[in-house]
Amino acid sequence: MSWMIYGANGYTGELIAREAAGRGQKPVLAGRSRERIEALGKELGLETRVFGLDDSGAVAKQLAGMSLVLHCAGPFSATAAPMMEACLLARAHYLDITGEIGVFEHAQSLNSRAQKAGVVLCPGVGFDVIPTDCVAAALKAALPDATRLALGFDSRSGFSPGTAKTSVEGLAQGGKVRKNGKITTVPLAWRVREIDFGDGVKPAMTIPWGDVSTAFHSTGIPDIEVYIPGSPKLIANARRANYIRPLLGFKPVQEFLKKRIGKTVKGPDQATRDKLQTCVWGEATNAKGQKKTARIRTANGYSLTISGSLAVVDHLLGYKPAGGSYTPSKLVGADLVTRLPGSGPLTIE
Repeated sequence: MSWMIYGANGYTGELIAREAAGRGQKPVLAGRSRERIEALGKELGLETRVFGLDDSGAVAKQLAGMSLVLHCAGPFSATAAPMMEACLLARAHYLDITGEIGVFEHAQSLNSRAQKAGVVLCPGVGFDVIPTDCVAAALKAALPDATRLALGFDSRSGFSPGTAKTSVEGLAQGGKVRKNGKITTVPLAWRVREIDFGDGVKPAMTIPWGDVSTAFHSTGIPDIEVYIPGSPKLIANARRANYIRPLLGFKPVQEFLKKRIGKTVKGPDQATRDKLQTCVWGEATNAKGQKKTARIRTANGYSLTISGSLAVVDHLLGYKPAGGSYTPSKLVGADLVTRLPGSGPLTIE
C-alpha cells in the first residue's frame, strides 16, 4: 500500500524518510519546498509531490492513492487541522509527530467523523508522546482506581527547529494541567517537586506536554500533570516568564523569535542522538493515597520518533483497525515503547 511523509524536507521528516528508504520502504515524499523535496526524492529514489496546505480539498486530491499520511510539517498548530481534514476527505489514515495539546484535542473532536469515514487519526506517534502514553497506560493497568497521574521525562538532546518553534508558541499559552477531567491553564512552572526520573533525584517543574490531553483519553484519570527536570535557575526563569507571557503572544514577537530559531537551531546530529538516552517516569495515585511508580529508559527522543512513527506506520499498513481518534497506546498497545530500539524494560513499583 502507498503512503506519504508530508514535511519530509524538515529535520525529523528527513530522518524518518531516510530510515524508511533504508528499510526498503517506498513512501511518497511531500512538502512545500520543491527544491528540497525533489532533491531528497532523487537521492533516495522515491516519488515526490509538492503542495501546500491552504486548501484541504486540493490537498485531498494530492493524497489520492495514499493509505496513510505521516505528517511531519510543523508548527502543527497551523498544519495539523487542514491535513486531518484532507485525510478524512481522501479516506487516508492520519499520523503525526506533534506534542501539542490543541492538536490532540482537535483529533478527539473529530472522532465521530473518523469512525464514519473508517479513518484512523493518531497524532503523537513519536517521542511526543509514545513513551509517556505507554507509561500512563501501564500505570492505569497497575492501579485501576487511580485518580491522579504525574508523568515526566529527562532528556538532554536539544531541540530541532520545529520543536523550538513549538516551544515558543507554548510559552505564550502558559502552563497546562488537567483538573477534574478538564484541561486547565496554570502559570509556567506552576508546580515544582523532586523526582527521580531514573538518573537520580532532581528538581522538576510542570510543563504543558501533550499527555495532559492524551493520557486522559488513554486512561480516564481525571488529574494529570507532566514534569521535566530543571535547575533552580531554569525554574526561576520559567516563572519570571509568566510576567511577560502576554507579550510573547503578539504575532510580531512570535515571528521574530521563530525567524531567529530558523537561523540558529539545527537539531542534534546522529552522534549526539546516539549517546543520549531518555529517562521516562510516571506516578499514579488513588484516593486512598496508594501509589505506583513506573520508569523506563528509551532511545534519544528524535531516534525514538523515527522508530516509533515507522512502527505505527507498519501497524496501520498491516492491520485494519476501526476508524476513530486514537492515542498511540490505544492504537498499538501499551507495550509499544518496550518494543522500540534502545528501550529497556518498563518497571513498576
